[in-house]
Amino acid sequence: MTDPDQRLMLLDTASLYFRAFFGVPDSVQAPDGTPVNAVRGLLDFITRLVDEYQPTHLACCWDNDWRPQWRVDLLPSYKAHRVVVQRPGDDPDIEEVPDPLEQQIPIIVATLEAFGIAIVGADHYEADDVIGTLATDAGMPVDIVTGDRDLFQLVDDDAEVRVLYTARGVGKHERVDNDWVRERYAVDADQYAAFATLRGDSSDGLPGVAGVGDKTAAVLLKRFGDLDAIIAAAQDPDGDMGPGPRGKIKASLDYLAVAPKVVAVARDIDLGSPELLLPEKPADPEMLTAIAEQWGLNSPVERLLEVLGR
Repeated sequence: MTDPDQRLMLLDTASLYFRAFFGVPDSVQAPDGTPVNAVRGLLDFITRLVDEYQPTHLACCWDNDWRPQWRVDLLPSYKAHRVVVQRPGDDPDIEEVPDPLEQQIPIIVATLEAFGIAIVGADHYEADDVIGTLATDAGMPVDIVTGDRDLFQLVDDDAEVRVLYTARGVGKHERVDNDWVRERYAVDADQYAAFATLRGDSSDGLPGVAGVGDKTAAVLLKRFGDLDAIIAAAQDPDGDMGPGPRGKIKASLDYLAVAPKVVAVARDIDLGSPELLLPEKPADPEMLTAIAEQWGLNSPVERLLEVLGR
């Protein structure tokens, strides 16, 4: 049972501050000329979302490790194209983040902390995994805010978990439930991870099964239900699978042995007991005032304070 009087909002924080960085003009600067467009944009996104959906609980979910080694060990191509080529001796596993954005991340963290808005991450895990863990058995309806399709696998109508999908912008986000997933991809949400594994995803360095696209992946899942059944049918000479798909699946058995573990969002990380209750007033008013003045963020800070105080 979920508590209808409570609602949890989980933010894929990096997804939002990247969108803010590229969507808000870089002319938005602090008095000293430091760019703060990502900070301002993120604060305005949170204000808009909180105002519209009135969550009682909120977490800014964090990538403590954007490319966990355990996923790379399973599938070396995972996010490999996003790694910056470094000088000899440098850490090779550094995602390419524009410098004007990188210098704003500490400001984002300090601002959220001054508000008292929870930042939740876990070593060796991505924000997706934090979201998966917090969304599972939350005891209340859950809104996941992201531009990442991978999180469609968490949609669960019975548990009242949906995705607010921001690919077209926060102001034009779509409310993703199981019907939405089925209409778009011809699979159910609980099949989406298998669907993504089969068809691949170039944005994550996920090659997929060669020759299997959206349509074939959906047909296979409709017929067989899940990946294990698809693989079993491909290996069964009397199985109900045509020679074309059978050959493609069998040729990709090594990939299919590891990819599902890479694609699946973790749901059981030990996160401790973070306080997710959305504050009605800032945790550190003096610090928040100082941050707002130093970085020229008075207007977005005041807008969020007004919404939180309602």
